[in-house]
Amino acid sequence: MTVHVETAARLHFGVLDLRGGRGRWFGGIGAGAPGPTLEVSASPAATITATGPDAERAADFASKFLLANGFDGGAAITVHRALPPHAGLGSGTQLALAVARALAELRGVDTDTRALAHAVGRGRRSAIGTWTFDGGGLVVEGGKRRDGDGCGPLLARIPFPASWRCVVAIPHIGSALSGQAEASAIAQLPAPPEREVERVSHLVLLSLLPALADADLAAFGAALSELQQVTGQWWASVQGSVFAPGITQELVQRMADWGASGVGQSSWGPTVYGVVDGEAAGAALAARVRERLGESGQVYEGPFRAAGARVWRTS
Repeated sequence: MTVHVETAARLHFGVLDLRGGRGRWFGGIGAGAPGPTLEVSASPAATITATGPDAERAADFASKFLLANGFDGGAAITVHRALPPHAGLGSGTQLALAVARALAELRGVDTDTRALAHAVGRGRRSAIGTWTFDGGGLVVEGGKRRDGDGCGPLLARIPFPASWRCVVAIPHIGSALSGQAEASAIAQLPAPPEREVERVSHLVLLSLLPALADADLAAFGAALSELQQVTGQWWASVQGSVFAPGITQELVQRMADWGASGVGQSSWGPTVYGVVDGEAAGAALAARVRERLGESGQVYEGPFRAAGARVWRTS
């Protein structure tokens, strides 16, 4: 038997708190993207082997999962399709969780996504990718304790209206910060003013989430764009400005000019997303972004993900 797992890239809309003055920090808001997607499979084997793009990392995640659960033996892992690395799409977390889920199914382990993340060492800063792997809609997670490394709890999950469309642009430029470089950069960031942290929570609780629940795209987009401006300032000393300079910054402005109601940069970028209402509007915005990027980027368009990872078996 072979177990297959497919999961989508995640979009990170922003963090809730970089001060950590109330015992937790980070936290965040995000959603599963319409594309790109990742697919892995696992089948029984005496030792751990992995093939395909990102095979070395996949094998490492497999080893961590088997060790954490006390399993002997191995598995044959195939990465059929990988996400663009270090592009603000959560490629490492989605690969780790996909491998862990495939092995859990293969070994008959009944475990939840949070436990999978812990087994493979993910979700120690942002838990957005963990909760988009687990299900669809917009997710809000409550951050990690200052004195712990556990995955932040899921606070809210609200479905997107079926007519809303998300356009995702992934410029082909240098990799964004990740791993130890990212951790070092975060350690150098000045703590944001407490007033701004309070403002972000107010925006999320009384603007962004109610607007989504009411299917009010104009209000949702305004809140999302404001959220990006505030939290982008928190990262500006490292990335150079509110948005990553160059094509990322340009696309944020162009998508807004071309009619997107909410626009932002996912994580450190370079990925940019814009939200519109209706298939025609989504197709039109995607066409303009493709024309601007040409061969120097990828563009995906469609509804936000309504479900988490998909699992199936083959003989």
